[in-house]
Amino acid sequence: MDLIKIKDIYDSPNYNSQIIVAGWVRAFRGNRFIELNDGSTIENIQCVISDSNRKNEDYKKINVGSSVKIKGNLIESIGKGQSFEVEILNLEILGESDPEKYPIQPKKHSFEFLREQAHLRIRTSTFSAVMRIRSKLAYGVHKFFNERGFNYIHTPIITSSDAEGAGEMFQVTTLNSTQANKKNFDYTEDFFGKKTSLTVSGQLEAETYALGLGNVYTFGPTFRAENSNTSRHASEFWMIEPEMAFYDLDDNMGLAESFLKYILEFMMNSCKEDLKFLDERLSKEQSQKPKNDRDDMTLLEKIKFTIDNKFVKISYSDAFEILKKSKYNKKKKFNFLIDEWGCDFQSEHERFLVEKHFKSPVIIYDYPSKIKAFYMRMNDDKNTVRAMDVLFPGIGEIIGGSQREERLDVLLKRMNEMGIDEKELWWYIDLRKYGTVPHSGFGLGFERLIMFCTGMQNIRDVIPYPRTPKNASF
Repeated sequence: MDLIKIKDIYDSPNYNSQIIVAGWVRAFRGNRFIELNDGSTIENIQCVISDSNRKNEDYKKINVGSSVKIKGNLIESIGKGQSFEVEILNLEILGESDPEKYPIQPKKHSFEFLREQAHLRIRTSTFSAVMRIRSKLAYGVHKFFNERGFNYIHTPIITSSDAEGAGEMFQVTTLNSTQANKKNFDYTEDFFGKKTSLTVSGQLEAETYALGLGNVYTFGPTFRAENSNTSRHASEFWMIEPEMAFYDLDDNMGLAESFLKYILEFMMNSCKEDLKFLDERLSKEQSQKPKNDRDDMTLLEKIKFTIDNKFVKISYSDAFEILKKSKYNKKKKFNFLIDEWGCDFQSEHERFLVEKHFKSPVIIYDYPSKIKAFYMRMNDDKNTVRAMDVLFPGIGEIIGGSQREERLDVLLKRMNEMGIDEKELWWYIDLRKYGTVPHSGFGLGFERLIMFCTGMQNIRDVIPYPRTPKNASF
Protein backbone atom coordinates (compact mmCIF):
# COMPACT_ATOMS: atom_id res chain seq x y z
CA MET A 1 0.00 0.00 0.00
CA ASP A 2 1.39 3.42 -0.99
CA LEU A 3 1.56 6.53 1.17
CA ILE A 4 -1.25 9.01 0.63
CA LYS A 5 -0.77 12.75 1.07
CA ILE A 6 -2.95 14.48 3.66
CA LYS A 7 -3.95 17.05 1.03
CA ASP A 8 -5.33 14.25 -1.16
CA ILE A 9 -7.39 12.96 1.76
CA TYR A 10 -8.92 16.41 2.28
CA ASP A 11 -9.57 16.80 -1.44
CA SER A 12 -11.32 13.43 -1.71
CA PRO A 13 -11.83 11.51 1.55
CA ASN A 14 -12.51 7.81 0.97
CA TYR A 15 -14.30 6.86 4.17
CA ASN A 16 -13.94 3.39 5.68
CA SER A 17 -10.81 2.73 3.61
CA GLN A 18 -7.43 1.64 4.89
CA ILE A 19 -4.67 4.18 4.32
CA ILE A 20 -1.02 4.88 5.14
CA VAL A 21 0.11 8.40 6.06
CA ALA A 22 3.45 9.72 7.26
CA GLY A 23 4.48 13.06 8.67
CA TRP A 24 5.53 15.03 11.72
CA VAL A 25 3.63 15.28 14.99
CA ARG A 26 2.34 18.83 15.45
CA ALA A 27 0.54 18.06 18.71
CA PHE A 28 -0.06 15.01 20.92
CA ARG A 29 -3.05 15.34 23.23
CA GLY A 30 -4.03 13.12 26.11
CA ASN A 31 -1.60 10.43 24.97
CA ARG A 32 -4.25 9.49 22.43
CA PHE A 33 -4.78 12.15 19.72
CA ILE A 34 -1.98 12.81 17.25
CA GLU A 35 -2.15 15.91 15.02
CA LEU A 36 -0.12 14.89 11.99
CA ASN A 37 1.12 17.12 9.17
CA ASP A 38 3.11 16.08 6.09
CA GLY A 39 3.66 19.48 4.48
CA SER A 40 1.24 18.93 1.60
CA THR A 41 -1.42 21.18 3.16
CA ILE A 42 -1.86 23.57 6.04
CA GLU A 43 -4.38 21.11 7.52
CA ASN A 44 -3.39 18.45 10.05
CA ILE A 45 -5.06 15.06 10.20
CA GLN A 46 -6.12 13.63 13.55
CA CYS A 47 -4.93 10.10 14.22
CA VAL A 48 -6.42 8.27 17.19
CA ILE A 49 -4.68 5.64 19.31
CA SER A 50 -7.14 3.02 20.55
CA ASP A 51 -7.57 2.41 24.29
CA SER A 52 -5.96 -1.02 23.94
CA ASN A 53 -2.76 0.47 22.49
CA ARG A 54 -2.36 3.45 24.78
CA LYS A 55 -0.09 1.49 27.11
CA ASN A 56 2.16 0.37 24.27
CA GLU A 57 5.73 1.35 25.25
CA ASP A 58 6.59 2.45 21.69
CA TYR A 59 3.65 4.86 21.65
CA LYS A 60 4.97 6.51 24.81
CA LYS A 61 7.99 7.70 22.77
CA ILE A 62 5.81 9.95 20.61
CA ASN A 63 6.45 13.67 21.12
CA VAL A 64 5.88 16.91 19.24
CA GLY A 65 8.37 16.90 16.36
CA SER A 66 8.54 13.13 16.05
CA SER A 67 8.16 11.67 12.57
CA VAL A 68 5.78 8.71 12.29
CA LYS A 69 4.26 6.40 9.74
CA ILE A 70 0.69 5.34 10.42
CA LYS A 71 -1.50 2.65 8.94
CA GLY A 72 -5.15 2.94 9.82
CA ASN A 73 -8.80 3.26 8.85
CA LEU A 74 -10.15 6.59 7.62
CA ILE A 75 -13.43 7.09 9.43
CA GLU A 76 -15.93 9.88 10.04
CA SER A 77 -15.08 11.79 13.19
CA ILE A 78 -17.59 12.13 15.98
CA GLY A 79 -15.51 14.87 17.64
CA LYS A 80 -15.58 18.57 16.90
CA GLY A 81 -13.06 20.29 14.65
CA GLN A 82 -12.63 17.66 11.94
CA SER A 83 -14.79 15.71 9.50
CA PHE A 84 -12.66 12.59 9.58
CA GLU A 85 -9.84 10.95 11.47
CA VAL A 86 -7.54 7.98 11.22
CA GLU A 87 -8.16 5.03 13.51
CA ILE A 88 -4.62 3.73 14.05
CA LEU A 89 -3.96 0.05 13.32
CA ASN A 90 -0.18 0.28 13.27
CA LEU A 91 2.26 3.09 14.08
CA GLU A 92 5.98 3.22 13.35
CA ILE A 93 8.19 5.92 14.84
CA LEU A 94 10.63 6.94 12.12
CA GLY A 95 12.44 9.63 14.10
CA GLU A 96 12.17 10.49 17.79
CA SER A 97 12.13 14.05 19.14
CA ASP A 98 13.36 15.31 22.49
CA PRO A 99 10.33 17.14 23.96
CA GLU A 100 12.49 19.36 26.17
CA LYS A 101 14.82 20.50 23.39
CA TYR A 102 12.58 20.60 20.30
CA PRO A 103 12.24 24.36 19.56
CA ILE A 104 8.96 24.35 17.60
CA GLN A 105 6.37 23.74 20.28
CA PRO A 106 2.58 24.01 19.63
CA LYS A 107 2.41 27.66 20.70
CA LYS A 108 2.96 31.08 19.14
CA HIS A 109 6.59 31.88 18.39
CA SER A 110 7.98 35.27 17.33
CA PHE A 111 9.33 35.58 13.80
CA GLU A 112 12.65 36.72 15.29
CA PHE A 113 12.92 33.44 17.20
CA LEU A 114 11.92 31.39 14.17
CA ARG A 115 14.61 33.03 12.03
CA GLU A 116 17.11 31.55 14.47
CA GLN A 117 15.51 28.15 13.76
CA ALA A 118 15.34 28.57 9.98
CA HIS A 119 15.98 24.83 9.47
CA LEU A 120 12.87 23.95 11.51
CA ARG A 121 10.50 26.89 11.02
CA ILE A 122 9.06 25.26 7.88
CA ARG A 123 7.16 22.92 10.25
CA THR A 124 5.01 25.81 11.47
CA SER A 125 1.69 26.60 9.84
CA THR A 126 2.73 30.11 8.81
CA PHE A 127 5.98 29.21 7.12
CA SER A 128 4.66 26.11 5.43
CA ALA A 129 1.83 28.24 3.99
CA VAL A 130 4.26 30.94 2.81
CA MET A 131 6.60 28.45 1.15
CA ARG A 132 3.81 26.56 -0.61
CA ILE A 133 2.62 29.91 -1.99
CA ARG A 134 6.19 30.71 -3.05
CA SER A 135 6.34 27.41 -4.91
CA LYS A 136 3.03 27.97 -6.71
CA LEU A 137 3.98 31.53 -7.65
CA ALA A 138 7.23 30.28 -9.18
CA TYR A 139 5.34 27.69 -11.19
CA GLY A 140 2.84 30.35 -12.26
CA VAL A 141 5.68 32.54 -13.55
CA HIS A 142 7.02 29.79 -15.78
CA LYS A 143 3.50 28.82 -16.86
CA PHE A 144 2.62 32.37 -17.94
CA PHE A 145 5.72 32.85 -20.07
CA ASN A 146 5.65 29.39 -21.59
CA GLU A 147 2.04 29.81 -22.67
CA ARG A 148 3.11 32.97 -24.51
CA GLY A 149 6.08 31.48 -26.33
CA PHE A 150 8.84 33.01 -24.22
CA ASN A 151 12.19 31.21 -23.96
CA TYR A 152 13.63 30.71 -20.46
CA ILE A 153 17.32 31.55 -20.32
CA HIS A 154 19.94 31.31 -17.58
CA THR A 155 22.00 34.48 -17.33
CA PRO A 156 25.38 34.40 -15.53
CA ILE A 157 25.63 34.67 -11.77
CA ILE A 158 29.28 35.76 -12.03
CA THR A 159 29.65 38.94 -14.08
CA SER A 160 32.15 41.67 -14.92
CA SER A 161 29.44 44.33 -15.39
CA ASP A 162 27.17 45.93 -12.79
CA ALA A 163 24.14 46.34 -15.10
CA GLU A 164 23.23 49.86 -14.01
CA GLY A 165 25.42 50.84 -11.08
CA ALA A 166 22.48 49.86 -8.92
CA GLY A 167 24.38 49.02 -5.77
CA GLU A 168 27.35 47.49 -4.02
CA MET A 169 28.41 44.13 -5.45
CA PHE A 170 29.99 41.03 -3.92
CA GLN A 171 33.43 40.55 -5.42
CA VAL A 172 34.34 37.11 -6.76
CA THR A 173 38.05 36.37 -6.52
CA THR A 174 40.59 33.64 -5.81
CA LEU A 175 43.05 36.23 -4.52
CA ASN A 176 43.62 36.83 -0.84
CA SER A 177 41.94 39.88 0.67
CA THR A 178 45.15 41.93 0.85
CA GLN A 179 45.80 41.52 -2.86
CA ALA A 180 42.19 42.07 -3.94
CA ASN A 181 41.82 45.29 -1.94
CA LYS A 182 44.91 46.98 -3.33
CA LYS A 183 44.20 50.12 -5.33
CA ASN A 184 44.88 49.80 -9.07
CA PHE A 185 45.46 46.07 -8.66
CA ASP A 186 46.14 44.17 -11.88
CA TYR A 187 43.25 41.71 -12.07
CA THR A 188 44.87 39.80 -14.90
CA GLU A 189 46.36 37.71 -12.10
CA ASP A 190 42.87 36.78 -10.83
CA PHE A 191 40.93 33.65 -11.86
CA PHE A 192 38.89 35.33 -14.62
CA GLY A 193 41.61 37.76 -15.61
CA LYS A 194 39.49 40.75 -14.66
CA LYS A 195 37.46 42.07 -11.74
CA THR A 196 34.24 40.05 -11.32
CA SER A 197 31.27 40.07 -8.95
CA LEU A 198 28.00 38.33 -8.20
CA THR A 199 25.31 39.73 -10.47
CA VAL A 200 22.75 42.35 -9.46
CA SER A 201 20.65 41.69 -12.58
CA GLY A 202 20.48 39.46 -15.63
CA GLN A 203 18.85 42.17 -17.72
CA LEU A 204 21.71 43.16 -20.03
CA GLU A 205 22.47 39.55 -20.94
CA ALA A 206 18.74 38.87 -21.40
CA GLU A 207 18.59 41.74 -23.88
CA THR A 208 21.20 40.03 -26.07
CA TYR A 209 19.09 36.89 -26.25
CA ALA A 210 15.86 38.79 -26.88
CA LEU A 211 17.52 40.22 -29.99
CA GLY A 212 17.87 36.72 -31.38
CA LEU A 213 15.06 34.69 -29.84
CA GLY A 214 12.42 37.43 -29.74
CA ASN A 215 10.88 37.09 -26.27
CA VAL A 216 12.88 35.69 -23.34
CA TYR A 217 12.80 35.75 -19.56
CA THR A 218 15.26 34.99 -16.81
CA PHE A 219 14.31 33.93 -13.27
CA GLY A 220 17.27 33.53 -10.97
CA PRO A 221 19.22 34.69 -7.92
CA THR A 222 20.74 38.17 -7.73
CA PHE A 223 22.97 39.73 -5.08
CA ARG A 224 23.59 43.14 -3.52
CA ALA A 225 26.18 43.94 -0.90
CA GLU A 226 24.66 47.04 0.73
CA ASN A 227 24.99 46.95 4.49
CA SER A 228 21.22 47.29 4.94
CA ASN A 229 19.12 45.70 7.65
CA THR A 230 15.70 46.96 6.62
CA SER A 231 12.69 44.66 6.37
CA ARG A 232 12.68 45.00 2.55
CA HIS A 233 16.33 44.29 1.73
CA ALA A 234 18.25 41.04 1.45
CA SER A 235 21.73 40.34 0.11
CA GLU A 236 20.47 37.42 -1.96
CA PHE A 237 17.11 37.50 -3.70
CA TRP A 238 15.40 36.27 -6.88
CA MET A 239 14.50 38.36 -9.91
CA ILE A 240 12.09 37.76 -12.81
CA GLU A 241 13.25 39.70 -15.87
CA PRO A 242 11.52 39.35 -19.25
CA GLU A 243 12.94 41.08 -22.35
CA MET A 244 10.92 41.46 -25.54
CA ALA A 245 12.09 42.42 -29.04
CA PHE A 246 9.81 44.77 -31.01
CA TYR A 247 7.97 45.87 -27.82
CA ASP A 248 7.48 49.57 -27.10
CA LEU A 249 6.60 50.97 -23.68
CA ASP A 250 2.84 50.49 -24.16
CA ASP A 251 3.41 46.82 -25.02
CA ASN A 252 5.64 46.50 -21.97
CA MET A 253 3.04 48.00 -19.62
CA GLY A 254 0.35 45.74 -21.07
CA LEU A 255 2.46 42.63 -20.54
CA ALA A 256 3.30 43.63 -16.95
CA GLU A 257 -0.39 44.05 -16.10
CA SER A 258 -1.37 40.75 -17.75
CA PHE A 259 1.52 38.96 -16.03
CA LEU A 260 0.70 40.18 -12.53
CA LYS A 261 -3.01 39.45 -12.83
CA TYR A 262 -2.32 35.98 -14.24
CA ILE A 263 0.03 34.80 -11.50
CA LEU A 264 -2.11 36.31 -8.73
CA GLU A 265 -5.22 34.58 -10.05
CA PHE A 266 -3.30 31.35 -10.50
CA MET A 267 -2.12 31.54 -6.89
CA MET A 268 -5.64 32.37 -5.63
CA ASN A 269 -6.97 29.24 -7.29
CA SER A 270 -4.07 27.03 -6.19
CA CYS A 271 -3.54 28.13 -2.57
CA LYS A 272 -7.00 28.76 -1.16
CA GLU A 273 -6.49 27.21 2.28
CA ASP A 274 -3.05 28.76 2.77
CA LEU A 275 -4.34 32.21 1.77
CA LYS A 276 -7.36 31.86 4.05
CA PHE A 277 -5.08 31.00 6.97
CA LEU A 278 -2.69 33.91 6.28
CA ASP A 279 -5.61 36.31 5.78
CA GLU A 280 -7.05 35.34 9.18
CA ARG A 281 -3.60 35.57 10.82
CA LEU A 282 -3.04 39.06 9.41
CA SER A 283 -6.55 40.23 10.33
CA LYS A 284 -5.95 39.21 13.97
CA GLU A 285 -2.65 41.05 13.91
CA GLN A 286 -4.28 44.17 12.45
CA SER A 287 -7.07 44.12 15.04
CA GLN A 288 -4.49 44.51 17.80
CA LYS A 289 -3.08 47.72 16.29
CA PRO A 290 -4.39 51.24 16.98
CA LYS A 291 -7.22 52.06 14.57
CA ASN A 292 -5.21 54.67 12.65
CA ASP A 293 -2.38 52.19 12.00
CA ARG A 294 -4.56 49.46 10.52
CA ASP A 295 -4.56 48.66 6.81
CA ASP A 296 -7.71 49.60 4.92
CA MET A 297 -7.85 46.21 3.19
CA THR A 298 -7.37 42.61 4.29
CA LEU A 299 -4.82 40.41 2.55
CA LEU A 300 -7.41 38.78 0.29
CA GLU A 301 -8.99 42.15 -0.48
CA LYS A 302 -5.62 43.54 -1.62
CA ILE A 303 -5.07 40.61 -3.95
CA LYS A 304 -8.61 40.79 -5.38
CA PHE A 305 -8.30 44.59 -5.68
CA THR A 306 -5.25 44.08 -7.90
CA ILE A 307 -6.85 41.38 -10.04
CA ASP A 308 -10.22 43.07 -10.48
CA ASN A 309 -9.14 46.66 -11.24
CA LYS A 310 -7.73 47.92 -14.51
CA PHE A 311 -4.32 49.48 -13.91
CA VAL A 312 -4.35 53.28 -14.21
CA LYS A 313 -1.53 54.61 -16.45
CA ILE A 314 -0.24 58.09 -15.68
CA SER A 315 2.89 60.07 -16.56
CA TYR A 316 5.41 61.02 -13.90
CA SER A 317 4.63 64.71 -14.49
CA ASP A 318 0.90 64.18 -13.93
CA ALA A 319 1.57 62.06 -10.84
CA PHE A 320 3.91 64.76 -9.54
CA GLU A 321 1.16 67.42 -9.87
CA ILE A 322 -1.40 65.19 -8.11
CA LEU A 323 0.97 64.56 -5.22
CA LYS A 324 2.13 68.17 -4.96
CA LYS A 325 -1.45 69.50 -4.83
CA SER A 326 -2.74 66.78 -2.50
CA LYS A 327 -3.95 67.59 1.01
CA TYR A 328 -1.40 65.08 2.33
CA ASN A 329 1.42 67.19 0.87
CA LYS A 330 -0.06 70.57 1.75
CA LYS A 331 -0.71 69.49 5.35
CA LYS A 332 2.78 67.92 5.50
CA LYS A 333 1.50 64.43 6.21
CA PHE A 334 4.13 62.97 3.88
CA ASN A 335 7.49 62.25 5.48
CA PHE A 336 9.07 63.31 2.19
CA LEU A 337 7.34 66.41 0.85
CA ILE A 338 6.82 66.80 -2.88
CA ASP A 339 8.19 70.15 -4.04
CA GLU A 340 10.53 70.04 -7.06
CA TRP A 341 9.90 68.15 -10.30
CA GLY A 342 12.46 65.39 -10.69
CA CYS A 343 12.32 63.98 -7.17
CA ASP A 344 12.13 60.22 -6.77
CA PHE A 345 8.78 59.08 -5.38
CA GLN A 346 8.86 57.21 -2.08
CA SER A 347 6.67 54.30 -1.04
CA GLU A 348 4.29 56.65 0.83
CA HIS A 349 3.69 58.64 -2.38
CA GLU A 350 3.15 55.51 -4.45
CA ARG A 351 0.69 54.09 -1.93
CA PHE A 352 -1.20 57.39 -1.79
CA LEU A 353 -1.75 57.26 -5.54
CA VAL A 354 -2.93 53.65 -5.43
CA GLU A 355 -4.93 53.53 -2.21
CA LYS A 356 -6.25 57.09 -1.78
CA HIS A 357 -6.33 58.88 -5.12
CA PHE A 358 -7.03 56.34 -7.87
CA LYS A 359 -8.15 53.36 -5.72
CA SER A 360 -6.57 51.12 -8.34
CA PRO A 361 -3.12 49.71 -9.19
CA VAL A 362 -1.12 52.38 -10.99
CA ILE A 363 1.60 52.42 -13.65
CA ILE A 364 3.70 55.59 -13.73
CA TYR A 365 5.68 56.17 -16.93
CA ASP A 366 8.03 58.75 -18.50
CA TYR A 367 10.28 59.39 -15.50
CA PRO A 368 12.96 62.12 -15.30
CA SER A 369 16.11 60.83 -16.97
CA LYS A 370 18.34 61.94 -14.10
CA ILE A 371 16.82 59.37 -11.70
CA LYS A 372 16.79 56.43 -14.12
CA ALA A 373 19.35 54.10 -15.71
CA PHE A 374 21.45 54.74 -18.82
CA TYR A 375 19.76 52.05 -20.93
CA MET A 376 16.27 53.56 -20.79
CA ARG A 377 15.06 55.17 -24.04
CA MET A 378 15.25 58.95 -24.07
CA ASN A 379 12.06 60.81 -24.98
CA ASP A 380 12.00 63.64 -27.48
CA ASP A 381 11.80 66.19 -24.66
CA LYS A 382 15.38 65.19 -23.61
CA ASN A 383 14.27 65.31 -19.95
CA THR A 384 12.37 62.07 -19.51
CA VAL A 385 12.90 58.42 -20.41
CA ARG A 386 10.50 55.65 -21.41
CA ALA A 387 10.52 54.10 -17.94
CA MET A 388 7.60 52.60 -16.04
CA ASP A 389 6.92 51.48 -12.47
CA VAL A 390 3.94 49.36 -11.42
CA LEU A 391 2.49 50.28 -8.03
CA PHE A 392 0.48 48.01 -5.71
CA PRO A 393 -1.55 48.65 -2.55
CA GLY A 394 0.30 48.16 0.70
CA ILE A 395 3.71 47.94 -0.92
CA GLY A 396 4.22 50.61 -3.57
CA GLU A 397 6.52 49.73 -6.45
CA ILE A 398 6.48 46.05 -7.40
CA ILE A 399 7.79 46.21 -10.99
CA GLY A 400 10.28 48.52 -12.64
CA GLY A 401 10.92 48.49 -16.37
CA SER A 402 11.43 50.49 -19.53
CA GLN A 403 11.69 50.60 -23.26
CA ARG A 404 15.40 50.16 -23.87
CA GLU A 405 17.49 52.68 -25.78
CA GLU A 406 18.04 51.11 -29.22
CA ARG A 407 19.75 54.12 -30.88
CA LEU A 408 23.56 53.85 -30.84
CA ASP A 409 24.34 57.56 -30.71
CA VAL A 410 21.86 58.27 -27.91
CA LEU A 411 23.05 55.27 -25.88
CA LEU A 412 26.71 56.30 -26.18
CA LYS A 413 25.84 59.85 -25.13
CA ARG A 414 23.98 58.61 -22.04
CA MET A 415 26.81 56.25 -21.09
CA ASN A 416 29.32 59.07 -21.42
CA GLU A 417 27.19 61.41 -19.28
CA MET A 418 26.91 58.76 -16.55
CA GLY A 419 30.58 57.76 -16.62
CA ILE A 420 29.99 54.22 -17.87
CA ASP A 421 33.00 52.63 -19.59
CA GLU A 422 32.21 51.74 -23.20
CA LYS A 423 35.02 49.15 -23.24
CA GLU A 424 33.34 47.15 -20.46
CA LEU A 425 30.02 47.03 -22.31
CA TRP A 426 31.28 46.70 -25.88
CA TRP A 427 29.09 43.65 -26.41
CA TYR A 428 25.99 45.56 -25.24
CA ILE A 429 26.83 48.42 -27.60
CA ASP A 430 27.20 45.88 -30.45
CA LEU A 431 23.47 45.17 -30.22
CA ARG A 432 22.86 48.72 -31.46
CA LYS A 433 25.27 48.26 -34.38
CA TYR A 434 23.97 44.99 -35.80
CA GLY A 435 20.24 44.82 -36.42
CA THR A 436 19.00 47.04 -33.60
CA VAL A 437 15.26 47.07 -32.94
CA PRO A 438 12.90 48.69 -30.41
CA HIS A 439 12.75 46.43 -27.36
CA SER A 440 11.54 46.54 -23.78
CA GLY A 441 11.60 44.66 -20.50
CA PHE A 442 10.97 44.82 -16.78
CA GLY A 443 12.13 43.37 -13.47
CA LEU A 444 10.08 41.94 -10.63
CA GLY A 445 11.65 41.13 -7.26
CA PHE A 446 10.17 37.72 -6.47
CA GLU A 447 10.37 38.11 -2.70
CA ARG A 448 8.54 41.44 -2.88
CA LEU A 449 5.73 39.71 -4.76
CA ILE A 450 5.59 36.97 -2.11
CA MET A 451 5.42 39.57 0.65
CA PHE A 452 2.44 41.13 -1.10
CA CYS A 453 0.71 37.76 -1.54
CA THR A 454 1.26 36.50 2.00
CA GLY A 455 1.08 39.68 4.07
CA MET A 456 4.50 38.98 5.57
CA GLN A 457 6.20 42.19 6.61
CA ASN A 458 9.85 41.12 6.42
CA ILE A 459 11.72 39.76 3.40
CA ARG A 460 13.57 37.39 5.74
CA ASP A 461 10.32 35.48 6.19
CA VAL A 462 9.54 34.76 2.53
CA ILE A 463 12.83 33.13 1.50
CA PRO A 464 13.97 29.81 2.99
CA TYR A 465 17.40 30.93 4.20
CA PRO A 466 17.75 34.73 4.19
CA ARG A 467 21.14 36.28 3.55
CA THR A 468 21.52 39.65 5.28
CA PRO A 469 24.48 41.49 6.87
CA LYS A 470 26.12 39.27 9.52
CA ASN A 471 23.68 36.45 8.73
CA ALA A 472 24.61 33.37 6.72
CA SER A 473 24.19 30.73 9.40
CA PHE A 474 22.45 28.02 7.42
